[in-house]
Amino acid sequence: MACKTKYIPSNIENIISKSICIQAGPPARYHLVTKKQSLDEGDQLRKWTFGERDPAKVNKTILIVGETGTGKSTLINAMVNYILGVENKNQVCFEIVEEGKKSQTESQTTVVTVYEVFGYEGLRVPYSITIIDTPGYGDTRGIQEDKLIAEKLYQLFTSSDGIHQIDVVGFVVKATENRLSDRQKYIFDAVLSLFGKDMEKNIVALITHSDGGEPTTALKALEVAKVPGARNEKNQPVYFLFNNRQRNASCVTEKQAKKEASAMRTAQETSKEGMEEFTEFLGDVIPQNVKMTEGVLRERKRLEACIINLQERIEMIELKQNDIQQTQRALKEHKEEMESNKNFTFYVDEPYTEKVKLETGWATTCPTCQENCHSPDCWNWTPLSWCIAMKSSKCTVCTKKCSSSTHEKKQEIYVNKTRKVEMTHNDLKKKYEINEKGLGEKGDLISTLEEELKKAEDEKFSLLEESYQCVMILEEISLKADALSTHIHLDFLIEKMKGTGNTEKVQKLEEMKNRAEEEPKEGMSYFRTGLKWGGKVRDFFQ
Repeated sequence: MACKTKYIPSNIENIISKSICIQAGPPARYHLVTKKQSLDEGDQLRKWTFGERDPAKVNKTILIVGETGTGKSTLINAMVNYILGVENKNQVCFEIVEEGKKSQTESQTTVVTVYEVFGYEGLRVPYSITIIDTPGYGDTRGIQEDKLIAEKLYQLFTSSDGIHQIDVVGFVVKATENRLSDRQKYIFDAVLSLFGKDMEKNIVALITHSDGGEPTTALKALEVAKVPGARNEKNQPVYFLFNNRQRNASCVTEKQAKKEASAMRTAQETSKEGMEEFTEFLGDVIPQNVKMTEGVLRERKRLEACIINLQERIEMIELKQNDIQQTQRALKEHKEEMESNKNFTFYVDEPYTEKVKLETGWATTCPTCQENCHSPDCWNWTPLSWCIAMKSSKCTVCTKKCSSSTHEKKQEIYVNKTRKVEMTHNDLKKKYEINEKGLGEKGDLISTLEEELKKAEDEKFSLLEESYQCVMILEEISLKADALSTHIHLDFLIEKMKGTGNTEKVQKLEEMKNRAEEEPKEGMSYFRTGLKWGGKVRDFFQ
């Protein structure tokens, strides 16, 4: 069926000629035919372009973030129509988001889509527009899918043909929201943790399903959730109103049709005014280079890798300490045999590492150190030197900081284990290379074990200090250093740091933890539920 339209100026007719009619209307709906480009191997990061870019003209980039069901797709289509110069009287609307055409397979896949609209500068605004559409954070696919969005954004920011600056980060919230849901709190927290502090003045609220009045409840919800962002002269969050009302085609009487037409005019005016204000703000705002965001992303991922690696190394140290303490007890129990230089037998829990297969995900491991450098959600990129744990072709995580060329990328990780081992007095002497006899031997064994314990304790302290410095660096550069994903690291660090007696550092970490806990607990609840806490930091990232 051909689409029926009226009040069509030549520029709109030109766009129609390049589009596909999907509904006769009114209004007539057209899908824009775009040039599609995949930016990664799995087609989870893609770019759809309408028109041809003129490098001499200004382009503005918007990152759209919101919970599934807030109306992101409708909002993106509305932005594109505004840029294209569509008026309400044209009885035409264009769609760039194929919301209704996703296959079941695609709907279960995390996809970040970049929409570009070029060649229409001057119709309404003097710039072209790029919109980054993130998937509906917090949907039924769970946190594992949410985490992949950070990976895709990182790829987008670092790719040669990706995005290198952002003008606005738009949080999409319904006008009727009186509190942020568990998912929304997690969404905003997760996104804020990606950016540097330089991005705060570029964050705005995009209020959908608005009746045109002040969105008091939605603004209050954002305030309570402590979502940072640009502020107006009244020190209120900067926001823009949009109405997502769709035309009701089921009106059967003339009276119903008139009411529907009036409601649609009000909705369209609200959205038009919102777009006018938003595009004015977009034209004036200073864009932010994503270099700092890239740094935050890398540092956050490196922090997670370091913390997990450090926890496993500390766990191994504590297993070794237990081994030594068991040996000390055995020496005490066999004091007489020791003094008589007689052989005796005892048992210890000997620590060792073993490689096990991952059910999902990839890991970068160091065979030399027998450690996990980035696991188990290492991005499966090549070469291995691109791993988040690597810098200048050296590992920043493993004990010996080995070359990336000596590392492995497999679906396997090292796991700390213990096994019951029978030891004899002679085995112990060989282990510690003790050759003296009688009391001299006993004294040397005891002092050697004490030295081993002290070395282990010093090493543990050093690892904790390294971990602490990672958190401090992150706090300096990140807009949301005490994000939910960092919260569990703080728990671990506080617990271990208390054992060092450094009250100043414990206090600093507890302050960061308290800031997170002072915020609404919904995000943490969603985070913990989604990740199915299993007792170890690594479990949070499996």
